[in-house]
Order: sequence, then structure tokens, then C-alpha cells
Amino acid sequence: MVDQAIVETRTGKVRGHAQGGVHAFLGIPYAAATTGAARFRPPQPVAPWTGIREALAYGPRAPQNDSAFGLAPEIGRLMTPARPQPIGEDCLVLNLWTAGLRDGGRRPVLVWLHGGGFIAGSGADPWTHGARLASRQDVVVVTLNHRLGALGYLHLEEVAGADFAGAGLAGMFDIVAALTWIRDNIAGFGGDPGNITLVGQSGGGAKVCVLMAMPRAQGLFHKAIVQSGPALRMADRNDGTATALAFLAELQLRPEQAARLRDLPLPQLLLAQERVVARASLASFAERRRTGFNPVSGPADFPAGPFDGSAPPLAADIPLLIGVTRHEMSIFYALEPWLADLDDIELGRRLVPYVGAHTDALVREYRRLYPAATAGDLFIQIVGDQGIVLPSLRIAGLKAAQAGAPVFTYFFMRESPALNGRLRSCHIMDVPYVFDTLADAPFAGRSPEDARLAETMSAAWVEFARSGSPGARNLPEWRRYSEEDRSTMLLDAESRLVNDPVLDIRSVWTRASTVGDGVKKPE
Repeated sequence: MVDQAIVETRTGKVRGHAQGGVHAFLGIPYAAATTGAARFRPPQPVAPWTGIREALAYGPRAPQNDSAFGLAPEIGRLMTPARPQPIGEDCLVLNLWTAGLRDGGRRPVLVWLHGGGFIAGSGADPWTHGARLASRQDVVVVTLNHRLGALGYLHLEEVAGADFAGAGLAGMFDIVAALTWIRDNIAGFGGDPGNITLVGQSGGGAKVCVLMAMPRAQGLFHKAIVQSGPALRMADRNDGTATALAFLAELQLRPEQAARLRDLPLPQLLLAQERVVARASLASFAERRRTGFNPVSGPADFPAGPFDGSAPPLAADIPLLIGVTRHEMSIFYALEPWLADLDDIELGRRLVPYVGAHTDALVREYRRLYPAATAGDLFIQIVGDQGIVLPSLRIAGLKAAQAGAPVFTYFFMRESPALNGRLRSCHIMDVPYVFDTLADAPFAGRSPEDARLAETMSAAWVEFARSGSPGARNLPEWRRYSEEDRSTMLLDAESRLVNDPVLDIRSVWTRASTVGDGVKKPE
């Protein structure tokens, strides 16, 4: 290690600090501030600086509503950092951790895209801190912030003209700008610009899917990992325009007054955003990528998809690792008061916003598969299968059918001990195992078995980044996914590779002829 963690980037020198046996650089700007006249516009290069810029603290989170997902207070406390970073519009910053500087190393680079849909989150969660992963696996880890919500995904072009061109993809353009910065500068931090792997969970996984179909992102990354974040079809221009009109109406602005959005105070924008999101959350669950603030497809920058009927041709040579946790939706519903008293009749009523007319058939079929389950357990399972599990497998099937780079799948089975085990293997549960940061995640286990699983998963993810094929010392051979055998790794204290672990569930949905994100019959 060098005495001083100083690296010269294309825009100026930055100083980091030693942390956990690695060098950490926090809050590096990868693009200029997007305040004032720059609101809703594509990101611009950051102005070069003289001297040495300190990169010792995280930058601000993107503006967001902290209660966006309405988690139960007990769960919210587990999933929220004790001291979250303040929000601010000057949020286009990245953080990186590396074990070597200017040493000629060509380490794989993992670029983490945070969850939170497209409306919340940051790259500074303690369980995505990159020091341990960089130290133990000899990789460069990068996390980043980008614009969210209305500031990142407000499609105003149809109603307000060319002055707002690209506003519905501004947050994605931010990520492209960050990837461009990484390509141009990462060698100085010991990373290989020719081996960049995108990793994202939940909304971050959806961002990975979108980037796979964006021409501007082509060539800026070489492998992709999607954790519980399938995105088959995003908002189209009509969907985005409907959201933009609703947002303007909340602010009592006519379309021809849209330019005033650049002058309004941030709290006023966030209040309008919160109200639009609240109404969007009442829409059909299958429409969640089309209502509210999401990347808008249609223009040349994001032509379609990303996995609407086929895998994106732009990413045919990108290996993909995609998976889910086994009880995805328990994070959202496990502590809901009504869940404990649910019976099968009420279960059907609760499922209507998710599966519509197919509720009776699905309740009957799931009851046959799980005769001892409570109605609450069935609700969590059905909604998770519809919204995340089956769409993820649909993406795996489309990628395999493309006959290009391989695709690998996994189910994360390990259950959380928190809240007396009520979370089970919930959404986000796999993240601290990938980063090997169990001590920083209040919802993760602490047993020797958990520590071994974290060591195994972090090694497998890094091996995928190195070679395009996941694997670790404690895992059986991880075969690629195909429509013939649907090989899937079950990750737990004793991990194992199985064929088609949800055959019965897929068959149920095929008979019911519906699944989330517009997929009619899961393959």
C-alpha cells in the first residue's frame, strides 16, 4: 500500500484514506450538479479542479421521501441506516474501495446500483460498504448515487417540448455518466476498465436490466447481476406523460408552465412526488413499472423492453446472474396487522389488485401445494412469486433462448433471525451476504453458518465478475440455466444445485394464465 491514498483522475487529484486494509474514496463527483437550470437535463461533465480534492466522506443522497414504501416501523428500523446521509440535488457522486493503487493491478470492478425502486435509496448503506469485499476478494467496489423520482424520471417531453428532452431517463443517464467515469479512471485505482460488472438489487436490479437495453451503456460494462429486481417492461411514453401531467397538477401548473419546475423549492417537489407515488401504489401491482416514476422507453436512448418478449440484443454477449430470495414480500407484509387473521376467503379479496380474476384459482392451487400454510403465508408467497420470482425466471429463460452469453440462476434460502424469524428469507436479505457485511446488517444472521455462506456468496459473485461463471470452494458446480433443466443454485447453510425448483408453482401460474409485468404464461 502506498503512504498516501492520492490518485489523479481526469478532472483532478483525489485523496482517500485507509480503511479495513483497503483504500476508500468517498463522494467523488462523476458529473456536475443538477440544480437550477440543470434540473431535468442530462448530466454534464464535472468541472476540473486544481490541488487535491478530499474524498473522505459520502456525498448527499438523491432527494427522496424517506417513507416511500410504508414499511412497518419495526422493519423500517432494521432496514434504515442509523445515520442516513442528508439529501441534496448535488448527488452525482460515487464511492470506491480498492486494495491497490497504481500497482498495475487489473482487478475486476463491481459497480453496485442500490435498491429503492426508482424513488429511494443510496450507495452509502452500511451493508453495501465495499471495504471487506475489496480486501478479501481483491476487487474494486464502486457504489453511487443518481437522480431519483421526479428529478430523475419525469417524462415531460410530450407536454413541455424539447427543453425537457430526456428528462424521463435522466437518472439512467446519470448511471451511464458514472460508468463512463469508471471506464476512464478506474485503472488508477487498480481496476480493469475492460472488466466491469453491474450488480443491483430490487430497483437496482431493474436498473441493470434497463442498462442492458440502452445503447449509451453498451461497452461500458461486461457482466450483469440482478438480485430480486426483474424488469420485463418499463413505462412507455404515454405512461410517462400521464405521470408528468399528474405531477404538474399536484403543483397547480399547466403544461406550458413546466419551466417553473426548475425554480420551485425542493420540498415542494418532494411533496408532489409523494402524492403521485401514493396514488400510483393503488394501481394494479402488475402495472408498477408503468405507473409513477420509472425510466420511460420509446426514444432512441431506450428503445424498448428491456425484456419484453425477448432478451435485449445489445446485451447478447453479457453473462447474467439472476436470482431471488424465497420469501420476497415478507419485508412488506409480514408485520401487517391484517395478515395474522387472514383466511382463504379474505386472501382472495386481498389478492385482487395483484392477480385480478385469477384469485380463486390461485388460492385453490396454492392451498393444494401448501396445505399446512397459513393464509398469510400464501399471500406473501403468491405476491412474491408473481412480482419477482417468476419474472426473474422469465428473464433467465429469455436470456438462455438468446443463445449468447450464459445465464445462471439462484434462490437465496437463508432466513433472518430478526423479529422472531417473521421476515424469513425476505427481499434484501441476500445483500449483506454478497458484501460479506453481516455485522453491519441488523436483519442478517450472525452464526458460523451465516459467516460461511457470506464468504461463499461473496467469492461466487466475484468469480462471476472475473470469469463470467459463478463458483466458490464451498459450492457444487454451478451449471448455466437452460430451458431443458433450469439448473438453479439454492444458497443456504448447505447449498445445492437443483433442476427447476419451482416446477409446481410455474405450472400453477400457467394454468391461471397470468403473472406480473404482463407475462401471460411463465416458461
